[in-house]
Amino acid sequence: MSTATITAADINKLRQATGAGMMDCRKALTENNGDFEAAIDWLRKKGAKVAALRSDREAKEGVVLAKTTADNKTGIALCVSCETDFVSKNADFVAFAQSIIDAAVQSNVKSAEELNNVTINGQKIADLVNDKLASIGEKIGISKFERVDADYVASYIHGANRMGVLVGMTKEALEAGKDVAMQIAAMNPVAIDADAVPADVVAREKAIITDQVAADPKMAGKPAEMIEKIAGGKLNAFFKENTLLAQPFVKDAGISVADYLKSVSSDLKITEFKRVALG
Repeated sequence: MSTATITAADINKLRQATGAGMMDCRKALTENNGDFEAAIDWLRKKGAKVAALRSDREAKEGVVLAKTTADNKTGIALCVSCETDFVSKNADFVAFAQSIIDAAVQSNVKSAEELNNVTINGQKIADLVNDKLASIGEKIGISKFERVDADYVASYIHGANRMGVLVGMTKEALEAGKDVAMQIAAMNPVAIDADAVPADVVAREKAIITDQVAADPKMAGKPAEMIEKIAGGKLNAFFKENTLLAQPFVKDAGISVADYLKSVSSDLKITEFKRVALG
C-alpha cells in the first residue's frame, strides 16, 4: 500500500487501537506500507525509545488508587505516575489507572513487577504503559505498590486520588475501617504502636532528643541520669504523636485511636496499614 492509499479511516483505526496521536499514526502506517500490525509494533518501539529518553525525568504527579477484593481479605494500593497534573486529571488517564488496579486485584499480584506482566485484553501492562507513554509523551509507570492481607481490609482514597490507605483489621468493621483509614491519611503515623517503630527510627529520634536536651542552657551541669530521664519523656511524646494507636483520634481528640477501637469492639485490632501518597 502506498502513502496515497492510507486513508483517514486507517489512521483513526490505529489511533483507536493505540491511543497515539494522529501524526504518529500516519507516520507509522507510512513507514510500514499500511501494515496495521507492523504500525502498532512501530509505535510501541517508539514508545520504548521515548521512555528511555525520558527516564531521567521526574514523574511526581499521577493517580493513587486503593481497592479490595470482593471478600475484603486483600487490598492493593498503587500509584500510576506521570509528569504533570494536566495528564493526571485527564479522564482517560484515570480510567487507564483504574484498569491497572482492577487487574491487580483480580490477578492477586504481590508486587509491581508481577503486575507489569499481567495482561489486559491480551497485552502486558508493561506494554500498555509504553503505549500510553507514546500517546501522551510523558514518563509514566507504576511507581508505588502496596498490599495488605487480613481478616478484613478497609480501603480509602483521599483528596482526588492523591493518597490511598489500606487498613488490615481482625474483624469486619465498615465504619471503624474508614475512620482509621482517614486517621492514617491525616496524621501519617510511622507504625501501629511503639513496639512496631523500626529500631533505627527510635535510635535516631532518641539521639536527636538527647542532644537537644543536653544543649539546653538550663541543663548545664545536670547529671546524665536527669538528661536521660527528660529525653525518655520526650521520646514517649514522639510515640504518642507518631504511632497510630497512641494518636489522639481525629474525630474526638479526647480519646486515642486505641480507645476508639475498644469502644467499637473489645477484640477489634489493627494488624497492618499502608499509606500511599503522590511524591
